[in-house]
Formats: sequence, structure tokens, C-alpha cells
Amino acid sequence: MDQTKPLVIPVFIPHSGCPHQCAFCNQSIITNQKSSLPKLPGKTALHQIVTQYLQYKGLRKYVELAFFGGNFLGLAHETIIQLLDMVQPYIHTKKIDGIRFSTRPDTITQQTLDLVQPYKISAIELGVQSMNDEVLLKSRRGHTSMDTIKAIDLLKGYPFKIGVQVMVGLPGDHEDSLFKSTKKLVKLTPDFARIYPLMVLKSSLMEQWYNQGRYQPLSLEESIRLVKGMVQIFKAAKVDVIRMGLQASDMMEDESMVLAGPWHPAFGHLVFSELFYDRVCNKIDRSPDLLKSERLALIVHPRSDSRLRGDKNTNLKRLGRRYPSLKFSIRLDATLSVDEVGIIQ
Repeated sequence: MDQTKPLVIPVFIPHSGCPHQCAFCNQSIITNQKSSLPKLPGKTALHQIVTQYLQYKGLRKYVELAFFGGNFLGLAHETIIQLLDMVQPYIHTKKIDGIRFSTRPDTITQQTLDLVQPYKISAIELGVQSMNDEVLLKSRRGHTSMDTIKAIDLLKGYPFKIGVQVMVGLPGDHEDSLFKSTKKLVKLTPDFARIYPLMVLKSSLMEQWYNQGRYQPLSLEESIRLVKGMVQIFKAAKVDVIRMGLQASDMMEDESMVLAGPWHPAFGHLVFSELFYDRVCNKIDRSPDLLKSERLALIVHPRSDSRLRGDKNTNLKRLGRRYPSLKFSIRLDATLSVDEVGIIQ
């Protein structure tokens, strides 16, 4: 457990506040929640969730409660205030340090932001999905890239951190438009991003298109390659990618619910492993003298050991095939950054 990261307490409000259902969406599967809202004041589901998750705090100093899954600022204003007020006792007793939520870009207005400003909101995440208007239209998203531009511009007048959620594999999207969309988004300088590969979920419009042959999901390998490219764009712009892939749940692993798509319970780990493989190859290819050695030691932070090795030591096997004259070993060095890899002969 990484004690440097905050403890995030998730409260899911699937579909709540959404004006319609996007082509790819079935929030009850994604969140593994069937009810639309936590029960309001009294002996609430929210209290049970908070109590459960606070047991996992450990040495972590910062705790956030996150409303996920719905369109938070699309809720009735009375409901927004009711939900935020439910969290206030935990804020006052310093059991929770901040509140974050996800919402659509077209619900960001000065009125809605002024409504939540009195509360201790730490971050607002926008369901951007794409900055390509044609892709948004084909996905039945119901907003445009200009809505995202306006939303982020408004948010910058408030103290909240700005997050963006984007998707890979949307209908009508392709590598060139995906990377152009990502570059357009980073120019708006959000603070962090989440990247989700599109899954064909039961009871979504995408299920119909998939069955009709109108939509072909990405393979796992292609999805990893594209997300790796997106991560590199975000990283170059100093935008922190805090998650890649959907959270594992029993329903996400149920083949009757997830019909197709690049599902993997450790999707982010696979992307990180690809990034480490590329870093090692780039270092070796730029330094011909390394190829004259018989052995190379790859040095990484202890937290990056498994990422460098790859799933079932895949990266070490690939390196052996690419550089058959070299023998590789791994050494750990906590003074390195978690993204860094060193090589010594």
C-alpha cells in the first residue's frame, strides 16, 4: 500500500444527473452498483461506506471522498447540497479532508461552481472522453469540445484541481484523431487525467452496434499501445495520469456483462510495463557501447520492479530476444524516481 497517496472513499451515483445515456454507457456495471443514489440522511449507505474505508487509512495523512459514476452537477441543486451536507460531519471532525466528484463539461457554470464553492471541494473531474466533435457525436455524448474548453476556463477561476476523463476506442476514433484530441486537451492544462478503454457493456447502445457489426472494439494490445502514446503526451505536458483502465469488480469480470473490449484487471500495469520496456530499449540503442557488454544491470525504484519485469517477466524475455548477446539483471535503488531506469555494465 502506497502511504504517500491519499485514501479515496468512493461513493457511486450511477447515471444520476445524466440527461441521457451515452452509447458506451452502463454505469450499473461499471460501478457494480444497482441503486441510483446513496440513501439520504439518517442511517445512510454513505456512512457505512465511510466507516468501512476509514479502516484502510493506515499511515496516510489525506482522505478524500469521491462521488463517481454520475453527473454530479447535473443533479437537482437541492440534492447536491444534501449530498455535500452529508459529508460535512466528517470534514468538521477531520476524518475526511476533501471532496471530489465527476461531472459533464456542460454542467460547469458559474452558478453550479458557486453552489459547491463553500464546501471543501478538492477536485472536479470532467467526463471529456474526446476533444473530437465528430467522435463525441457518434458516441451520443451530447456535448462538444467547446463545452470542455469553456468548463476548464471557468474552473480555473476557482481553487479546485481539474481532472479530465478520456476514452480510447470510441466509435469513429483512430490513432491520429486520438492523439490530436489528447494534445488539444493538454493545452488546456488540467491537473490530472484518467484514461479508460471502451468496453462493450450489456444493455448499452454499443452492444447493438457490436452485434450488428457496426463497431469493432480495440484489441488489448492495440489499446495498450494507444494509451501508452496518450500517457507520453500527458507526461510531456506535466499532466499526471492517475488511472488507466476500469476498476476491477465482479461484474466487470462477468463475461455476460462485459461482452467485448480490451478488459484486463491490471490494465495500467501493462501500460507502465510497455513504457519501461521502451525506456530500456531507447537507452541501449542510443549507447552502442552497452552492446559490447555481456551483462547489463537495470536499476529502478523498488516500486517499479514489477513494471520493469512485465507480466510474468515478459519484458525480460523480450529484451533477451531483442538483444541476444546480453544477460539482464535488475537492481533496486530507492533514490531513483519511480519512472526512472538506469543501466550499468
